[in-house]
Amino acid sequence: MNIQEIIAKKRDKKELSQEEISFFVNEYTKGNIADYQASALIMAIYLNGMTKEETLNLTLAMSHSGDILDLSSLGTVVDKHSTGGVGDKVTLILMPIIASTSVPVAKMSGRGLGYTGGTIDKLESIPGYKTNISEEEFIQNVKKIGISLIGQTMNLAPADKKIYALRDATSTTESIPLIASSIMSKKIAAGANKIVLDVTYGSGAFMKTKEKAQELADEMIEIGKLAGRETVAILTPMEEPLGKNIGNTLEVIEAIEALKGNIQNDVKEVVLELGASMLKLAGKGNDLEENKKKMLENIQNGKALAKFKELVQNQDGDISYIEDTSKFEKAQYILPVMLDKRIEETTKQEVTVKRLKAEEIGKLSVYLGGGRIQKEDKIDQAVGIVLNKKVGDKVKKGEIVAYIHANNKEKGEEAVRRLKEIYVVE
Repeated sequence: MNIQEIIAKKRDKKELSQEEISFFVNEYTKGNIADYQASALIMAIYLNGMTKEETLNLTLAMSHSGDILDLSSLGTVVDKHSTGGVGDKVTLILMPIIASTSVPVAKMSGRGLGYTGGTIDKLESIPGYKTNISEEEFIQNVKKIGISLIGQTMNLAPADKKIYALRDATSTTESIPLIASSIMSKKIAAGANKIVLDVTYGSGAFMKTKEKAQELADEMIEIGKLAGRETVAILTPMEEPLGKNIGNTLEVIEAIEALKGNIQNDVKEVVLELGASMLKLAGKGNDLEENKKKMLENIQNGKALAKFKELVQNQDGDISYIEDTSKFEKAQYILPVMLDKRIEETTKQEVTVKRLKAEEIGKLSVYLGGGRIQKEDKIDQAVGIVLNKKVGDKVKKGEIVAYIHANNKEKGEEAVRRLKEIYVVE
């Protein structure tokens, strides 16, 4: 068996056997298959797809490429995972709320992929916060304070970690078999026995239509069932960015504000919907509306924010930044965006924002340095976009619709120009 034959077989739209998939995953993890060969196979999968059996075999091979965490000592652990979005800071808000209700949170998250942000990149914008800790420490943290959020360690689904970075760098992210196997291999390796999936669709998601999102959700639920993990999927629209801040530090600041009770309506809806299902799976109540009320209570009484501070402190982060978000390093240039010329062209006193494509805004954040174009790229934590006006909002002449946060003046000015075009008004 050799990698060239496996690449040729998938290139020619033939089904790969369990042995061939296991061979690829194991040998690539060990470093015996070169990145360019792995890229060729991933591109063939992207172009030609996989059968349900191939996807299951890929998932199981990746999940077993390293350790499988045993979280049985923690009781019922419910994990949550999003298929990605722009401005998606849900994990940072939701997980402390869930932990504050005495449901253990043991979550392994990923980095940014393409134009979508990653939870680990966001957490690393908090000075000192350690995302890379041992598995033993991860479990001990959950036992001690009820929550731990980490990146993928070297021993948990290492094959996915390598393939994930390659997909990002080779524009092969938008593939149902690759997304399903990536997410579910991490979930199986991370040891949670119940899983809630946030499957996004629309401009800012990898699945552009609700139908494709449903297909992906069904695929992951099926994998979960076969792997003995109770799995629930909730579909979330992502036509415009979630919340108002896009960019790592900016999203952490928005998450802290949300935990203080200043939560954007669209973010609130997603957080409550996912959280209500997590509490149900954890056996904390079958009434989803009652579960939402419990979550809102723990925001209002300060328990959720206190749990977030405890998480940050326990993983060596500096909680003075949580207590005073003005301490976060700011971008050198903060440039206002106005639509005065566009408004003049309509001859109206005010216009309404009709469309705000999340994908274009995500790409703009990457252009500013807030995401990766190559897997080795270093992220600029401070840059990004703050949206003052979103779909449905009225805009008058002289009103600022957004701010660009940039550390390069030319890029900042170009981003202002581009964002004016991204806003579709009538």
